[in-house]
Amino acid sequence: MNNLIPVAIFCLGMAACTQPKTTDKTVGDTTVAFHGTDIIDTIHTSQSALDWAGTYEGTIPCADCPGIKTVIVLNDDETFQITSEYLDRDLKVEDSGKFMWHDNGSVVHLKGKETDIKLKVGENQLFHLDQEGNVITGQLAENYIYKKRM
Repeated sequence: MNNLIPVAIFCLGMAACTQPKTTDKTVGDTTVAFHGTDIIDTIHTSQSALDWAGTYEGTIPCADCPGIKTVIVLNDDETFQITSEYLDRDLKVEDSGKFMWHDNGSVVHLKGKETDIKLKVGENQLFHLDQEGNVITGQLAENYIYKKRM
C-alpha cells in the first residue's frame, strides 16, 4: 500500500504537465480549433478570407534618393511581378517569380531573381516586413505600406 502513494503522486504530476487537447468544433458555419480554453481560428486567415490578389503600390524610403516607387502584383496562381523605380535616378528594376504563404496564412514571401521580401497581407494593403519578419514600426512605418489599387 505504501508503494501506491508515490506512484499516484507521480501519475497526478504527469497528468498536470500534459498539454490541453486541441479539438475542432463548428461554430456557425466556421470550423475553429480549440486548444484548452484558447480559440484558434484556422479558417479566417488573410489567405482565405481576404481578396488579396491585385496590384499594390507605395513609395518606400531610400538611403540615397527621395524614395523607391514600387508596384507589386499578386496573382491568384501565386505568382508576382514587382517594379521598383528609384526616384530622381534613372534606375528601374523589374522582377517576377512565385510567392508562398507562410503557415499562419497572413504573410507572403516573394522570391524572384532580384526579389526576396516578406509582406504581411492586410485588408487592401501589404505591410513590408523587416529582416526578422516583423512589421516595421517607428516614424517611417507608414512609408512601408503598399495600398491596393481599386
